[in-house]
Amino acid sequence: MKPVYRSAGVAVAACLLASTFVFTSEVNAASVSFDAKQEGGQIYINSKEVLAKIGGTGKYDSKTGKYIYTAKDQVPDVIDNVSPSVVGIIGRAVEGGETGGSERYNLAHGTGVIIKSNGWIVTNAHVIDGLTEAVVVTSDGKSYKIVKSYSDPVSDIAMIKINAKSLKAAKFISSSEQTRVGETVIAIGTPVSFSLRNSATVGVVSGLNRAVNGSYRLIQSDTAINPGNSGGPLVNLKGEVVGINSMKFAALGVENTGFSIPAETVNYVIKHYFTYGEVKRASLGVELEESWSAIVGLPTEDPLTITSVLTKEAKKAGIKEGDELYSIAGKRVTSVIDINELLKSYLPGQKVKLLMQSGGDIVSRQVVLTQGETEVYSEEDESDF
Repeated sequence: MKPVYRSAGVAVAACLLASTFVFTSEVNAASVSFDAKQEGGQIYINSKEVLAKIGGTGKYDSKTGKYIYTAKDQVPDVIDNVSPSVVGIIGRAVEGGETGGSERYNLAHGTGVIIKSNGWIVTNAHVIDGLTEAVVVTSDGKSYKIVKSYSDPVSDIAMIKINAKSLKAAKFISSSEQTRVGETVIAIGTPVSFSLRNSATVGVVSGLNRAVNGSYRLIQSDTAINPGNSGGPLVNLKGEVVGINSMKFAALGVENTGFSIPAETVNYVIKHYFTYGEVKRASLGVELEESWSAIVGLPTEDPLTITSVLTKEAKKAGIKEGDELYSIAGKRVTSVIDINELLKSYLPGQKVKLLMQSGGDIVSRQVVLTQGETEVYSEEDESDF
């Protein structure tokens, strides 16, 4: 698949050497700046600087007055750079596990991403939950036992630890806001068979902020994701992990509709674990029901309905069954995922203001947040993070 050229380079480079600038293929780049000189209404830049910053090759043809630019295919370089940070995970399967292949030895496998050089790896919770006798295989073919594991089924993120040093940690994107629909992405993982470790597929980001069978919003892409890809990275053309592959739609007539957990949610779980030893997930202490419009995916401003009050803090705040919730801390919410995303910025024990309708009146409530759903943690040694 050809990468897509972003217009920032064209506007400046088109006047290179006061000649026609011809692209023989497309490139994908963010905004790039060049030293430039303006003379006689033309803008001049150095062709060597162009090649150094955006790659590719170029040649000026004095007979035609044209500069022929050939873009460099970035995908192979990204795969070469990221693959050492990707691992395969295999172990004895439990009922309902993701086998990804033959049941002969009752094995299940998935993928993971190295996040620290001393052996910390991130993957999906559903990859390691219940997995026994698990082994991690790095890209150079070395095998390691898992000595620590941490699973957060709510986010479907898990962390495992192997006794290894000098591993290459992947780089995660700093903000999911930098991810754009239509940009080229690469999925790397262990599809179908464990012998297919570090397989790569290429596609584009199909959609953002998808609410699909999860607690948090997901990235949709059309990269081919198959059983065993779970826990592997979705990578942009800068070699940054934008998400962890988690699920796909699998039905007759459905093709290439996969979903990844955004890097921001992954980093949220990782940060909480290394800081607190657990995810201190804040909760309103109530059960909520979404409106019909929200459930089917229609645009809506409908509130959520309180179906049960679970904590003494919520009861103390005056929240009752049947109340309707419009906003939290001044931010409108229409779905449970809206609430989960918003509460990632809070900790249990903090207070938030709620705008609600109760008994026909619009009221303001202040509630103390409590600890939400918990995670599962196990370890076999006491090695440091």
